[in-house]
Amino acid sequence: MTNMPPPLIAVERATAASRVALAAGTALVLIAASLPLWGEPSWMREFVEIACYFIFAMMWNLLAGYGGMVSIGQQAFFGFGGYVMLMLGNFADVNPFVAVPLGALAAGLIAVPVSFVAFRLSGGYFAIGTWVIAEVFRLSFANVSAVGGGSGTTLTALRGIERTTRERTTYWMALACVVAAVALVYLFLRSKRGLALLAIRDNEVAAESQGVPVARMKLAVYVVAAFGAGLAGALYFVGNLRISPDAAFSVNWTAFAIFMVVIGGIGRIEGPLVGALVFWALNKFLSDYGTWYLLGLGLLAIGVTLFFKQGLWGWAQQRWAWSLFPTQRRLLPPAPSFSSSDLERGFHAKHR
Repeated sequence: MTNMPPPLIAVERATAASRVALAAGTALVLIAASLPLWGEPSWMREFVEIACYFIFAMMWNLLAGYGGMVSIGQQAFFGFGGYVMLMLGNFADVNPFVAVPLGALAAGLIAVPVSFVAFRLSGGYFAIGTWVIAEVFRLSFANVSAVGGGSGTTLTALRGIERTTRERTTYWMALACVVAAVALVYLFLRSKRGLALLAIRDNEVAAESQGVPVARMKLAVYVVAAFGAGLAGALYFVGNLRISPDAAFSVNWTAFAIFMVVIGGIGRIEGPLVGALVFWALNKFLSDYGTWYLLGLGLLAIGVTLFFKQGLWGWAQQRWAWSLFPTQRRLLPPAPSFSSSDLERGFHAKHR
């Protein structure tokens, strides 16, 4: 009797929901790419604004939801990316659309020395410390007269570009940035570094004891989150055409990002996406109510944290097992193996 090798264990990453989501997402992106050809300019402006919120929330979710580093000062890199884009456009004659990724790169680079200060703190002290760092950024730019000081200044580098061309280019760039942000975060979380990041979030001491480079991983995630925040900031102020310290470094950016992540579900890629759609709908239809609008946002956040502790998408995932961006590995049962003698007996039984 010949012994057969042991069956191989198969690992599945995709799900039925993720395959449907991939097809539907591809179709939606193609339709969205054609929006400037048939849509209203106001639709493009709204998309650019919510895209900036979404990218910022996605980066905050990567930092806090997956990395366990709760920051309320990510607006420091949002504003820094916007100001670098403006200075390159106004003073260095760089095309502002080219300056958008350069502003994001500058935000990622400035995050390295900032991390030396921020990482000396932990827990609640880290959160408050990042807010203080953001205020230092705001006060620093408010005292630079070349960029308008406290009152801000206008992006003059776009004056020679037609409004239609400017709006379409900004829209397409925003769409590309959204797709790139989702794809990069998803691929990162599916990699070995993503597993290391989750291990650090769950138990930093245990992760380090298993050989995970904790300090290096936390720095990498902090820099990537700063890069994404700077990208959102540079993109936002290209569309807004004006920047000021109070607008660029407002804590509302982080507050709204936290709202979107909490509503959708922290620690899930789908969370910021669902939260951004909810935030857009509330902002679209209820923002005219002033302070009642802000009160409604707060009550909604409280209600979700009380009754849907893992967010709306987390609740849906537990109830219906939906996973549009699966990052976990599932082991499939091995197929039954047959020896040569088993096959021979089956052959004779069939032709008996």
